[in-house]
Amino acid sequence: MSGKLKIAVLYESSSDNMTAALGAPVVTPRKKHKAKRPAPRKTKRVPKLAREQVLDALQKLGHEPFLYSLEGEESLLGLLEMRYTGSGPHGLHLGQDKALAKKIILYHGVRTPSFVVAEGGEFELGENLSFPVIVKPCSGGGSVGIDAGSVVHHRQEMLERARLIQDELHCPALVEQYVEGRELYVGILGNDPPVALPLVELDLSRLPEGMPHIAGREVKWATETEAYKVTRSAIVDLDEQLAARAREAGLGAYRALQLRDYARIDLRLAADGKLYVIDANPNPWLVVEAEFALAAREAGRSYTELVGEIVEVALARYS
Repeated sequence: MSGKLKIAVLYESSSDNMTAALGAPVVTPRKKHKAKRPAPRKTKRVPKLAREQVLDALQKLGHEPFLYSLEGEESLLGLLEMRYTGSGPHGLHLGQDKALAKKIILYHGVRTPSFVVAEGGEFELGENLSFPVIVKPCSGGGSVGIDAGSVVHHRQEMLERARLIQDELHCPALVEQYVEGRELYVGILGNDPPVALPLVELDLSRLPEGMPHIAGREVKWATETEAYKVTRSAIVDLDEQLAARAREAGLGAYRALQLRDYARIDLRLAADGKLYVIDANPNPWLVVEAEFALAAREAGRSYTELVGEIVEVALARYS
């Protein structure tokens, strides 16, 4: 373990509205900053935000963490000479550009559902796609722009959904073959070599009748919905050969997209046993309740140990 470090925990205040935060500790040069403590709560206790959990873990590890709000260009420019955890600009760009990411992982022999990109007006599915398809934003994360209406069965529905994404989110729509199956998550930790953590499944089998089995807004964030209440993530016990293929697919996508330190790769397991990479998350939600920490815990790492290991693998890159 490294010695005592001054570490900034970066966050965006806009993330508070969806109870998500950055969660990626940043290793900075030694400068004097005052820690920004969370405001005292006047209501009943609520779960801590990711940045608060990371801050607590770093304090337990003997470091000097402080919160740093990413507000505006000046803050981003200040990072240029800082050491930081997580993927670099290239990996983050590839992780955010879903169409480009899919092209790259396909080139590297990792299976992903067929797709087309809709950038405006009329478009055709082509030979490799058939209904139902899922229509989602080409960029972004946190299931923004994805809900039960994202899975469409007819051409007019598809065109309307694509236009909605382009008009409201100001980005092209990714129209992807919908794969009915199980939702699996592969957490990846480290660089030389990266290690795949135990598999986690988001169980979508109890969703209301007629609702597509996807991890959309209702499942992830709409706490008042039945969909949110009946879905749970848990360590999944798969046949070892199948589990090995899932881990290898996750590692393949991680390497192909030049991700580093830690990430989560989302897979679909179809009824015929085929595995499809459907998304790559360079900075997965780093809270004790989320899938990444759950997988790490199954592998024998406490939440505090996980945060410490992320710092250590990042520091190793700079040495």
